[in-house]
Amino acid sequence: MTDQPSHEYTPGLHGHITHTELISDDPEATRAFAAQVFGWQFQPAFPSPAGPYHLYAYSDEGGGGIRGTQDGEAPGSTPTVHVDDTDAAFRAAVEAGATAIGEPNDIMPGVRIALVQAPGGVVLGLSGPTGTDA
Repeated sequence: MTDQPSHEYTPGLHGHITHTELISDDPEATRAFAAQVFGWQFQPAFPSPAGPYHLYAYSDEGGGGIRGTQDGEAPGSTPTVHVDDTDAAFRAAVEAGATAIGEPNDIMPGVRIALVQAPGGVVLGLSGPTGTDA
């Protein structure tokens, strides 16, 4: 899909939270609010399985996305941790006691993600470059 963004991996940020997904009942209103109040910069929304996805940046090293809630889902947020290898980090997380929620998969050129529920119930995303599958 030509209107979908791509991303180049930023080395040296392993372990940093570099993406936060905001799950909103009204993504357009959340986008307008964040742009006005925080000065976040947005790319044009692009289609995703959950509807329009609004990528934002608040610095050269951090940002996130806003998407709509899905059936039965409450508004909220999910922090995503920058990792050097999504597959390896996913395996390490599960071996350390996390529950697998979303297996590693490529979501756009240059970005591979996974979701885990850490001990204690916290949901975390893992995001690394594509092409590092072991």
